[in-house]
Amino acid sequence: MNCVMSSPAVSDEISPAELSRFCEGLARQRPENIYVLLNALALIAPLLNAIPGVVFFVKDRHARYLLANLTLARRCGLSSMAPLLGKTSADVFPRRLGQGYTEQDLRVLNEGATLRDRLELHFYSGRRTGWCLTQKLALCNASGQVIGMAGISHDLQEASACHPAWQQLAAIDEYIRTHYERPIAMEELTALSGLSVAQIERYCKRIFHLTPRQMIHKVRLEKATELLAGDMPITDIALQCGYTDHSAFSRQFKAMTGSTPRDFRLTLGGEMSVQC
Repeated sequence: MNCVMSSPAVSDEISPAELSRFCEGLARQRPENIYVLLNALALIAPLLNAIPGVVFFVKDRHARYLLANLTLARRCGLSSMAPLLGKTSADVFPRRLGQGYTEQDLRVLNEGATLRDRLELHFYSGRRTGWCLTQKLALCNASGQVIGMAGISHDLQEASACHPAWQQLAAIDEYIRTHYERPIAMEELTALSGLSVAQIERYCKRIFHLTPRQMIHKVRLEKATELLAGDMPITDIALQCGYTDHSAFSRQFKAMTGSTPRDFRLTLGGEMSVQC
């Protein structure tokens, strides 16, 4: 097999779009088996280890790690990737969270589902939380059979204030943080910022790396995780965070954290780690 693809430069400014192309490039390969692909990736492993704020992995048909970069290993409190190999997310992470992550992996593997720019809340050592954009894609051989999957997650960094539209976008962000508990129409954001819908969509992606809808979900879930640390009923949390009912809240929460609100609350009593 030839070189897997041209690799992105090592940079703090690597974009989610570049990472998405990187992962999709793997999916376009048609190696004889997963080990041929792993041998090719070994050539660029130092690069994958050097990109800050980026987690990368390859898993087999049973969602077990075959390759992971040092960023993922270190966030799990490990000095190398070796202890991760042969294990699933359910084996590595707290049970109530890890099981949801493995279920997501199996959907990619068994259903051919593709996750692209999925906004997710990740958990780091020391009970810190952070947001990332995740890509997960099934990998196929020359016969079209799924032989594994690849995933890559890019930590969302603080937005740069240097963009000419920063003031308008900062106002939109503040408006969302003030009114997240109710539906927010794009007409409100256009009236507030003086930008068109197309401009808002484009600038939000460029500055925050998120769509306006993702920004709203992000703020709602941040508030929800704070409230789940207390004893407020989950139904009340859902309403307070802008969801029409408990089930809608639970679906969105699990999609972005890998856990139901109830299981997340139970896990807060134990140790958290990052998932990928």
